[in-house]
Amino acid sequence: MLRAQAKTSLIVAAIIIIVVLAGIAVYFATRPTTEQPTPPEKPEKIVWASTQLVPPKEQAFVKDQLLPKFKQETGIDVEFVGISYSDLVLKLESEIKAGKVTVSVIADLHGGLDMFASKGWLEDLRKFPQLEGRTFPKILEDYSYLHGIKAYVPWLTATYVMVVNKKAFDYLPEGLTPDDVIKGTEKWTYDALLAWAKNIYEKTGKKLLGFPAGPNGLFVRFLHGYLYPAFTGAQVENFDSPEAVEMWNYLKQLWQYVNPASTTWDAMADPLLREEVWIAWDHTARIKDAITTKPDQFVVVPVPRGPQGRGFILVIVGLAIPKGAPYQDAAWKLIDYLTRPETEVEILENVGFFPSVQEASGAVPEGPLKILAEGVNKMLNARDAIVAMIPSLGAKGGEFKQIYLTAFEQIVLQGKDPAEVTKELKPELLKLFEETGAPLPPPDSG
Repeated sequence: MLRAQAKTSLIVAAIIIIVVLAGIAVYFATRPTTEQPTPPEKPEKIVWASTQLVPPKEQAFVKDQLLPKFKQETGIDVEFVGISYSDLVLKLESEIKAGKVTVSVIADLHGGLDMFASKGWLEDLRKFPQLEGRTFPKILEDYSYLHGIKAYVPWLTATYVMVVNKKAFDYLPEGLTPDDVIKGTEKWTYDALLAWAKNIYEKTGKKLLGFPAGPNGLFVRFLHGYLYPAFTGAQVENFDSPEAVEMWNYLKQLWQYVNPASTTWDAMADPLLREEVWIAWDHTARIKDAITTKPDQFVVVPVPRGPQGRGFILVIVGLAIPKGAPYQDAAWKLIDYLTRPETEVEILENVGFFPSVQEASGAVPEGPLKILAEGVNKMLNARDAIVAMIPSLGAKGGEFKQIYLTAFEQIVLQGKDPAEVTKELKPELLKLFEETGAPLPPPDSG
């Protein structure tokens, strides 16, 4: 009997201990606390991978001048990684597939960002707050929407423009004013350019229109990105069309008044400064020295318009955030900083890329850079713009250019029939797009 009572007491005691211990556990698990949840760690560093600003001098500007100001303002350190397009593709693809993305921001050309968006590798930037105090031209804003998302924020631009020595305005053809040329009105056409160049030649005896048609010049961009869209509405699709034949016949006429030394020139700044030409077309970076040396002598103007509109090449550098990127709030702060008008002006002054925001033009100090920026801005905002993007053909890009140069040499320099030459070359052109899988550049009017 005593043993049974003792055993019962031990069981009761054990139950009491268990209940007490359970109560203590519940108490500590549910007791109120004044401690706050640990906030997400502020990033000590984010990674920015860029295919642009990769040359040593440009990287030095980014790392030593541009990013320290951002760190001072936000406390966020940025590791700038200059990278080739092919390496960036491999990096993004492997990291996204592994679910371990290390890059927070990428900077690349429109063509590359288009490809990334098509694969679902980019965040939709509409989820972030609006960027205040900046206005993007409609052309740039429209291009930044890709495959159903806001794929990137336009950051920098580059293009090719015409530069006019003010002396040439004394020889304008009847019905064309300096204002027409400078503002790019409907009267500033390729026919007007022909009449102007002819008038200069007849009154001075000199051929004062020039192009960078030398071995390392960029004249091929004028052919596929300016004349073809302006006359045919597209770079590739209408390569052998009747409108293309008309274009080549026009160029044969124009070439009578082009300085013959053009086929030896790789850039137009020096010929402009030597007054071997009064009217020149070239990349903004390659005529910059003429403007900075004699800013009072030159004016930068939009290119002429053709039957289809004012065709021109637009190089767009965009800023994007990879899908699943770490520290996305910090990434957006960096994008905000990089697209401020004052930041974009600083980039223009140091490396020559042009701003993507209209407010930056007003922030450029008076002088040669303002002349360039205003000329570029007028062309970007032209109502009759037909924008040509350089096709993303990778290693086939050289073959693409050579086809247009071959057409030029055979038609303009050798006098062959443009209808026969373009018909013969078009299959080679289309084959490049078939082999690479790249889409044909679409006609695109602004």
